[in-house]
Amino acid sequence: MAKTKGGQGTPATVALTKAGAEFTLHPYEHDANAQAYGEEAADALGVPHERIFKTLVAETEGGLAVAVVPVAGKLDLKAFAAALKGKKAAMAEAAKVERVTGYVVGGISPLGQRRALPTVVDASALAFETIYFSAGRRGLQIETAPSNLVTLTGAVTAEIAKL
Repeated sequence: MAKTKGGQGTPATVALTKAGAEFTLHPYEHDANAQAYGEEAADALGVPHERIFKTLVAETEGGLAVAVVPVAGKLDLKAFAAALKGKKAAMAEAAKVERVTGYVVGGISPLGQRRALPTVVDASALAFETIYFSAGRRGLQIETAPSNLVTLTGAVTAEIAKL
């Protein structure tokens, strides 16, 4: 994998570059009518849905937290809360998520957010040599080793996806 730059810099790519992590950017043509952004990325790039991860933000007892789960699955809120040593979690309001992360829905990256939030990466990510996730805007995915994502976000890994 090459470190790729060239007019596509986002806070997420800056974070990876600063850390010296290897990554590849994968741009694709975003359909403005798409509702399922992760599935759109997987289909456009020809990547299995299990290998592309979506970034979700939920409210927990401790405040906002990030969940990174395969687009092939759904977030198990109870398992997510437990991974953060809590009892319950609920999906956060989109406007609040955009304000706190600095990204728009459909382009939220777990990296380079305005404020570092507690992060949980689904354990299934560790089964792959590389995974894909949003680079910080619709139509652009990062491919990197899951260990880079876990290290740079200070994430815990746990089974938080329902497939």
